Amino acid sequence: MSLRKLLVLVALAAFVGLYVALDLGRFFSLDELKRQQAAIEAYRQASPWLAAAIFFAVYVAVTALSLPGAAIMTLAGGAVFGLFWGTLLVSFASSLGATLAFLAARFLARDWVKARFGPRLAAIDRGVERDGGFYLFTLRLVPAFPFFMINLVMGLTPMRAWTFYWVSQVGMLAGTIVYVNAGTQLAAIDSLRGILSPALIGSFALLGIFPLIAKKIVDGVKAKKVYARWTKPASFDRNVVVIGGGSAGLVTAYIAAAVKAKVTLIEKHKLGGDCLNTGCVPSKALIRSAKFLSHIARAEEFGFRASTKLSASAVPGDTATHNFSFAEVMERVQRVVKTVEPHDSVERYTGLGVDVIEGSAKIVSPWEVELTRHNGATERMSTRSIVIAAGARPFVPPIPGIEEVGYLTSDNVWDLRELPKRLVVLGGGPIGCELTQSFARFGSRVTQVEMLPRLMIREDPEVSELVAARFREEGVDVLLNHKAMRFVVDNGEKTLIAEHEGREVRIPFDAVLVAVGRVANLKGYGLEEIGVAATRTVDTNEFLQTTYPNIYACGDVAGPYQFTHTAAHQAWYAAVNALFDPFKKFRADYSVIPWATFTEPEVARVGLNETEAKEKGIAYEVARYDIDDLDRAIADSEAHGFIKVLTVPGKDRILGVTIVGEHAGDLIAEYVLAMKHGIGLNKILGTIHIYPTLAEANKYVAGVWKKAHAPEGLLRWVARFHAWRRGE
Repeated sequence: MSLRKLLVLVALAAFVGLYVALDLGRFFSLDELKRQQAAIEAYRQASPWLAAAIFFAVYVAVTALSLPGAAIMTLAGGAVFGLFWGTLLVSFASSLGATLAFLAARFLARDWVKARFGPRLAAIDRGVERDGGFYLFTLRLVPAFPFFMINLVMGLTPMRAWTFYWVSQVGMLAGTIVYVNAGTQLAAIDSLRGILSPALIGSFALLGIFPLIAKKIVDGVKAKKVYARWTKPASFDRNVVVIGGGSAGLVTAYIAAAVKAKVTLIEKHKLGGDCLNTGCVPSKALIRSAKFLSHIARAEEFGFRASTKLSASAVPGDTATHNFSFAEVMERVQRVVKTVEPHDSVERYTGLGVDVIEGSAKIVSPWEVELTRHNGATERMSTRSIVIAAGARPFVPPIPGIEEVGYLTSDNVWDLRELPKRLVVLGGGPIGCELTQSFARFGSRVTQVEMLPRLMIREDPEVSELVAARFREEGVDVLLNHKAMRFVVDNGEKTLIAEHEGREVRIPFDAVLVAVGRVANLKGYGLEEIGVAATRTVDTNEFLQTTYPNIYACGDVAGPYQFTHTAAHQAWYAAVNALFDPFKKFRADYSVIPWATFTEPEVARVGLNETEAKEKGIAYEVARYDIDDLDRAIADSEAHGFIKVLTVPGKDRILGVTIVGEHAGDLIAEYVLAMKHGIGLNKILGTIHIYPTLAEANKYVAGVWKKAHAPEGLLRWVARFHAWRRGE
């Protein structure tokens, strides 16, 4: 705690201590006020301005220190100064004192609360930033809520002090008038309960609902303005039309059909989207083949003699050679895609009750979609809601010469049947890293070019270094801090010119794979024409609504995450909100989002890592278990990597987990469940894990945490107890 905060805290404690020590509370009772009313009135008549100033200052102090007595002082204001002047003095004094309490709470506790509970309060903070005035106004109108508590709690939010002041001034006015008016009839009051009858409290409660009603009215006016240039159909052909048949679109359509809504799904390419056809499924099939080949290269490590067959391609650095066809490997990838394809087929979704249309869609009004089938037939259908799930595509940076040399992306790399001898991979993110390692294992001499100082920049530095070290061991030339400047062709040789530390580096290659990220598909289906706001993605609110409240977006086209599982996660919210708003809708929950990069070592994460915790100023502790000590990992000859768990200081509540090692993407699931349902490390430690499995590592890291938090004082007494039982 800083010196300034300490001084303020000491001063506040001193004031409160003085209040208690001198029993000043006795002056803030109804009986005492009645006894002193004549004397106070006489003083006011003798010195009206000084009496008003003293009353104002004392009221501010009582409110600022959150002391009991504000209600009695409000009565005194009416009894001594009358309805008009009493209301004026109390209104400004109470608002000023409340604001001082608000600022004190913010100064003393806001940073601590943010550091300790930052992730949990993020949604609350966003709500306060957006609608805090409405919330505060509602609370101020209902006397059932303790005003001093409102002052302190609001101080822990990002609400502006000026907003807090003027909303408090207006919101407390009705209650102030009631109390001050009661004070003008002080002799008739027997208790504070007599001031507020059940009927009056009910009236205040109704007043409290007013801001919420007002907000609904404002939202309605905004919506009416947005829809002003459109004519809404009297009836609709569909409950929802979904544009895009990837993960987000399929799940949206599935949910709509499951609740018996009439839903049409439109896809212009192939159902399953990128995940099935060019992303998750083919890449994991390729990774599996590459991993199998790497295990053959490690034959002696597993007790087998090295292979001596002639090869079509040799893995750099291996003494063993292996006979395989890269073309056959890529054909296997396509067979895997074909095997999975029925899960996302037209037939399956038609059988589920979804009207599947293969063709292109264009939004022509907030309630109408024009579609063009592959056979050229067109039609227009009306719909109550639209869900945009148009996905994303690989981003190709405008590097001079890139079109001339030709390039591969995660979309078309699956068309290869001949292994590139020299492959340049642009990008050190998940896609770039996965394909880099796979092609290196097949025998390409891979150069990975990353403009940032390390691979997988979203992970902790030690994770990046482990992956980069493994890549280098497998023959990959990892070039960090290298910025691609241009491509050239000299005498038929393709070359990348990169900049590194102010000098040019020439990198010859046969093929280049661009993996520097993905961009949302925002054009070609009517967004610009009808005015749906979009920046890098379609702009949505927390309910996944776009500029038009009945048009939703989810998946890669909406962000903020571009994972298949988050697309499906968002799709639930988009579907339910599209079908049941305004009766019920849900805010999309991103509090526990896991992901994995399927390199070797595999990397998986959920929640915070150390890098993010430091950037956000969130206090944490680290428990780490190195997997090279795990029996199953040793038996599998995969004894590498670690599990790192971040927890709240002194508690077992999990803030985030990073796992590096074999099957990290599977092991992380236990922590996803734990974080989602508030399960701490103590309960993971107390859960039986089968021996010998990799999952035991989850238990062992919980044991590391427990050992670090052992109750040393209690253990010393237990040691004495056992010594006593031994007769020592």
